Amino acid sequence: MTRTVAIIGTRGYPSFYGGFETLVRHLAPYLADQGWDVVVYGRHAALSSNPADRDSRVRSVVTPGVDSKSASTLTYGATSSIHAAVTKIDVALVMNVANGFWLPLLRLRNIPTMVNVDGIEWEREKWGRIAKTIFAIGGRATAKHATTLIYDSRELGARWEDLSGRTGVFIPYGGDPRTGDDPPDGLGRRKYVLMVARFVPENTITPFLDAVENLSERWEVVIVGSSGYGGEFDHRVAALAAEKPNVRWYGHLSDDDKLFSLWENAGAYFHGHSVGGTNPALVQAMACGAPVVARDTVYNREVLAEGALFVDPTPQSIAAGLEILLNDSELQQRFSAISTQRAHDHYTWERVCVDYDRALRSHLPSTDAVSEEKTARE
Repeated sequence: MTRTVAIIGTRGYPSFYGGFETLVRHLAPYLADQGWDVVVYGRHAALSSNPADRDSRVRSVVTPGVDSKSASTLTYGATSSIHAAVTKIDVALVMNVANGFWLPLLRLRNIPTMVNVDGIEWEREKWGRIAKTIFAIGGRATAKHATTLIYDSRELGARWEDLSGRTGVFIPYGGDPRTGDDPPDGLGRRKYVLMVARFVPENTITPFLDAVENLSERWEVVIVGSSGYGGEFDHRVAALAAEKPNVRWYGHLSDDDKLFSLWENAGAYFHGHSVGGTNPALVQAMACGAPVVARDTVYNREVLAEGALFVDPTPQSIAAGLEILLNDSELQQRFSAISTQRAHDHYTWERVCVDYDRALRSHLPSTDAVSEEKTARE
C-alpha cells in the first residue's frame, strides 16, 4: 500500500534557500524511490523554475501565506497544516517549532508528526521580543503535541531534553562529495578567506566584517549570503565590496557547483554560527574539504572535533585564527583531511535519508511498516 508523507514548514520543493530546503531536495526524491507518495508544501516565490531541479514524482503544493520576515513561517505553516489535515496524509514531517501551534490540527486527524526542531529559535538575536515569545510558545507546543522530535545534533538533543523532558531521534544533515573543480573567477587555491552565511547577528557577522576591514589588505575575502530582506548587513557588505578591491560579495548563490568550488579551494572558511545544532553549510564545507575556523560552541565542536581552529566571537580572535590558517599550508591540509573524513563517516545524504525513511516508517501501522521496509530493502 502506498503511503503519503507531507513535508511542512520549508520554502518548498525544489528550492535553494537554506538548510531545510537542501534537505528536502535530497530527501523527497529518496522517499519517492522507497515507494512513498511525497507532498512538499511551499511558497511560489522560493521555488526553482528550472525543470532539471525537479523530480516529477514529488508533488509540490503551494498554499496562501504572508511573505514577510515575521509572519511567513506562521502563516504558511497554518495553511499547509490545514490542507494536510483535510487531505488526510499518513504522516507529516514538520520543520521548525513555530509550526508547533498547528500540530493539534494534525493530531485531531490522527496524523502522526515528526518535527525537526532546528535550533533554539527563541535565542536567535535576529528576532525581537514578540517573535522570541512566539517561538518559545511554539517550542512548548511542539514538545507537547509532536509524536516524535528530530534533533540534528546530539548537543541540541541534550538541550531540548533539559528544556522539555523529551528525548528524540538524532538525524543530522549531509554533504555532497567534493567536485575537484579549480577556484572560480581567478581566485587562487588556498589563498582566500570564505564566509557562507545568512546575514543575522547570531552568525557572528559584525565581528567577522570588522576583521575583514584589515584582513582584506593582505588577503582576498569572498562572502556568500545575504539577509534575504535587505538591511544593515547587506548595506555594509556592499560597501566593503565597493571600497575594498580584495572583497567579493556573491550574495545568495544557488549555483551549487560554484559554491562547492569556493569551499573546496578556500584557504580558510569562517563558520560563525552560534545557535542551532549541526549546520548544513558547515557539513557541506567539510565534505568539500574546506579548512575551517569556527566560532567556539558546543555544536561546532561536536561536528568538527579536532578538524578546525576555534575562536572567540571578537574581530581580533577571528582575524588571528584566519591568519594562522592562511599562513600554514600543512595545517590547511590536515584540517581538510580530517573534515573530509568526518563528513564521509558521519554526514552523508544517503545515511541521513535512510534514517528519515526509517523514522517515518515507524509511525505507520506496524504491519505496513514491516512490509514496506522489507519492500524497500528488496
